[in-house]
Amino acid sequence: MSEPLPSTARALLRQRDYTRFWIARFSSGLGGQIQSVTIGWQIYTLARVSEHLDVRQSAFLVGMVGLASFTPLFLLALPAGETADRHDRKLIAIACLAAECVVAVGLAAMSGLGVISANLLLGAAVLFGGARAYLSPANSALGPMLVPRELLPRAIAWNSLAGQTATIVGSGLGGVLVGVSPTVAYAVAAGLYLTAGVATLMIRHDTKPTAPLGSRVELIKEGLVYVWENRVVFGAISLDLFAVLLGGATALLPVFARDILHVGSAGFGLLRASTTMGAACMAIFLASHPLRRRAGIIMFAGVAVYGAATVVFGVSRSLWVSVVALAVLGAADMISVYVRQTLVQLMTPNAMRGRVSAVSGLFVSASNDFGEFESGVVARFLGPIGSAIFGGVGALIVTGVWAGLFPALRKADRLE
Repeated sequence: MSEPLPSTARALLRQRDYTRFWIARFSSGLGGQIQSVTIGWQIYTLARVSEHLDVRQSAFLVGMVGLASFTPLFLLALPAGETADRHDRKLIAIACLAAECVVAVGLAAMSGLGVISANLLLGAAVLFGGARAYLSPANSALGPMLVPRELLPRAIAWNSLAGQTATIVGSGLGGVLVGVSPTVAYAVAAGLYLTAGVATLMIRHDTKPTAPLGSRVELIKEGLVYVWENRVVFGAISLDLFAVLLGGATALLPVFARDILHVGSAGFGLLRASTTMGAACMAIFLASHPLRRRAGIIMFAGVAVYGAATVVFGVSRSLWVSVVALAVLGAADMISVYVRQTLVQLMTPNAMRGRVSAVSGLFVSASNDFGEFESGVVARFLGPIGSAIFGGVGALIVTGVWAGLFPALRKADRLE
């Protein structure tokens, strides 16, 4: 029988290094999402106002941000995972956070001076993607090193909730800050990266893993084989990949706010915040009422609701209907993320966490960043409304197909 939540939470808080890690993960995720939202809004505004492009062309340019972020991650993810299993994970994380802080400071300075351009924003997205490629597996593998074995399941759950909640909360906060000033938004992101770096630096545990034997190529291959042969792990991360890849309606929020719902930057912030509120409420519920049984079925249900909510958002012409749809979408996404992250971490040995986390991160980033590109491309041909509907229906189809292809994931029961 699992330990009751209150005493477990207190036990985790007594692990000071884990608390520092939690603060770092939350701050880093929050800063990254604020920066991503600001780049998307800024590049769309530049395309519409400065370049005088139409809605479809501008939406395509927004999608290019996702491609720019995903390309370095695609090239570097597997070497980054091997690096996290061979070198000090804390030092890797600090170096990546420092690089992200420099990028954010540069964007704030260029925005403040009025010399920002679409090419500069795309270049910043490439640099950020490169840093995130190494940060993600290092962070994912670092967390479980900081708690006793008996607290590991709960720590993984809370770590997943912290990171994902920060990401989705950052969407809403980014929408609010960009309405004030892109310069302010980038400056806040830089401050959050700095906070994360300081918190990570304060970790006292030995965070250098026992270096595995074998060449870099052999170790990368070992991680890929493990993911492929573990049907629960592979099913969970591939479900997220294809469902979110197709259903990435939030990438088009600047388009919907400006030219479909006609609510401007203030409405854009509200739309972003609605996803935040749905996800945050679900995160709080899951933290106090962790899943006990039928985790696989619940994950599939969450992805299906995510797809249905995306369709509702696509057909809506009312700000408040769109707000509700996005809130439901955020809550459903939090359920699937919670189950996926916990299953992957619990089923992976420590010696392979860097490599497996790298593969998982590659899939997740493909769904988020490359999903933005997919949404932009589809919007170029079907328009933004058609893109959202196409993505939502696609996510529903993927849910049904994956439920049949991965019965082990569907039958996954307890998260322990």
